[in-house]
Amino acid sequence: MTAALRVLAPGLLTTIQDLGRPGYQSRGIPVSGALDRVGLHAANVLVGNPPETGALEVAYVGPTLAVDADEVRLSFAGTDAAIEIFPDEIASAGRRIETMRSVRMRRGEVVRIGSLTSGVTLYVGVEGGFAIAPVLGSVSTYLRGGIGGLHGRALAQGDLLPLRRNTASDREDRRFEHLDLTPPDRFRAIAGPQNDYFSNGAIETFFNSEYRIGANADRTGMRLEGPRLEHSRSFTSDGIAPGSIQVSGNGQPIVLLADRQTVGGYPKIATVISADLPPLGRIPIGAKIRFAPVTMEEAAAARRKLIADIDALASKTVPIERSEGEFTSKLFDCNLIGGVVDASVGAMERPKLR
Repeated sequence: MTAALRVLAPGLLTTIQDLGRPGYQSRGIPVSGALDRVGLHAANVLVGNPPETGALEVAYVGPTLAVDADEVRLSFAGTDAAIEIFPDEIASAGRRIETMRSVRMRRGEVVRIGSLTSGVTLYVGVEGGFAIAPVLGSVSTYLRGGIGGLHGRALAQGDLLPLRRNTASDREDRRFEHLDLTPPDRFRAIAGPQNDYFSNGAIETFFNSEYRIGANADRTGMRLEGPRLEHSRSFTSDGIAPGSIQVSGNGQPIVLLADRQTVGGYPKIATVISADLPPLGRIPIGAKIRFAPVTMEEAAAARRKLIADIDALASKTVPIERSEGEFTSKLFDCNLIGGVVDASVGAMERPKLR
């Protein structure tokens, strides 16, 4: 029997994502990949995977998954969520666990991820990764193109997510200590590349105003609602970088994200720096955000710090002590009992094994 996670309920939008498929934008194929790459890295660190390993990206409300493997180690990294583990599919009572940790689960157990409470994205890592063939070097799901992930779509009830391991390693489970994923008060952005297509007043308005994330935000982009920004002239299409902030004909900005189109015709007033894209991927619909202008040199320094922080993630984990129940279950599996002690033997006599 193939080791797998069985989807009992898919959640609101659960997809498989990794670091994406760069190098194909000239052919019209977006990079895709995780909205919050720090969360993805953290999930992989907790289960001992390489950073490029695919994981589940959960948005708003998570899935319910049953373990169809002898043993599996999962991790949960990103925003806070209500997570419960049940002994089987019919149990009504389970045990709650926190996010930012790994946990070892056994065949038949069920994990239910409820509503995400402090952001929009949570990553579920699995030790060894999913046994899914990459498309153009990546297992990331590109929903609009129907490629990658599991059949090019979000998870559905009844899906089987094949696993590369049927048993978990004997490494200890770990959790993060003091890992702050709180978004910044203002997201840093570099003006342009088409800031000359806006008046000075429009640029000043953009950087000094508060915007609300509209209800139709998705993995392609965040449509913002706020003060109208006037174009000073029209523009023709060019390439789209991650974090590009287009201003459409209605004067409202759109921050382009992981599944962004490869070219676009709206002028781009600014670009969110790469170091601030992971926290931007955690912001939910309805939240209010602001932007702060920075220089190219400041953006480069921020990126170097982000890379250093990601490289240091493993050093921020600590072991989780196993519970008494986990030890007892493991001892039973090992079949250590070789006989029965005769209770009638005196305390000072050698016990007889039958």
